[in-house]
Amino acid sequence: MNIRSAKFVKGVVGTDKIFEDGTPQIVFIGRSNVGKSSVINSLANQNLARAGSTPGLTQQINIFSINKAFYLVDLPGYGFAKRSGEVRQQIQKMLHWYFFKSGYDFKKVILIVDAKVGPTKDDMNVYDSLQQANKDIIIVANNLDKIKKSEYTEQLQKIKDCFCDHKVIPYSAKKRIGVGELTHELLK
Repeated sequence: MNIRSAKFVKGVVGTDKIFEDGTPQIVFIGRSNVGKSSVINSLANQNLARAGSTPGLTQQINIFSINKAFYLVDLPGYGFAKRSGEVRQQIQKMLHWYFFKSGYDFKKVILIVDAKVGPTKDDMNVYDSLQQANKDIIIVANNLDKIKKSEYTEQLQKIKDCFCDHKVIPYSAKKRIGVGELTHELLK
């Protein structure tokens, strides 16, 4: 199974009827500079999400229709972003509302962490909150290509140990490692 069609539907900043139309939602979240847009673009095999060198470009909830079967929901990144404290605070409130207060149902949550850096305190806080809310979480360890071969096994094991209850997919958007495995998880 492959992603045959992917298109941007709309960007929203709060309640919207699109979330209530019965289409399954698969949510992507990660730190502001973890390469979330690159992961999305590698899955869609096109430049769907805006990727750039400046962390924090995404400031709304971006919704993409995948195979006309589900929505891929791209959330703003948390943590570091080259934005004012007020904007970061608004994004944090939006994320908290969307995950925990909106009542929207998610098929899966894809939490993207940096494979080289490993899970940060912010990553673990988000993970713990999602786990407490009984969300179906898949971890994507992105930027795999930035790890030295001699450190690969040990670094990946550290990441798996942090998320022992959940699937961890080693991933490199640049080298297209893990694309097939993540696509399979999204489409099953």
